[in-house]
Amino acid sequence: MSTADWTADRIAMLMAFWNEGLTTSDIGRRLGITKNAVIGKVHRLGLPQRRPTQKDEPELADVVRLDRLSADMCSWPVGNPGDRNFHFCGEPSAPGKPYCSRHCAVAYIRSRDRSESSVA
Repeated sequence: MSTADWTADRIAMLMAFWNEGLTTSDIGRRLGITKNAVIGKVHRLGLPQRRPTQKDEPELADVVRLDRLSADMCSWPVGNPGDRNFHFCGEPSAPGKPYCSRHCAVAYIRSRDRSESSVA
């Protein structure tokens, strides 16, 4: 069946699957079409958008976002900036440093004593 064969019955099935909360991939498999065909038809029908549920994308509790980050908190980034759950460490920062002691150990490399690095 091609994506152009949208009969009334197939549209009704699409709408029923959509209202059940099936993913576009699952709907496509059940209808024998691609997920992109499903997305296009859903858009053309004006079906309500579905937002990810807490089950789909868990929200991290007590995370420090940029708007809550202060100078005395560790500013070590956690995750990718484009991701929904991107945040900062937020632990108390080491004196004079932007990171907590755990992240300072990762961020800074101790320089060797000059006597160790000089060649005799």
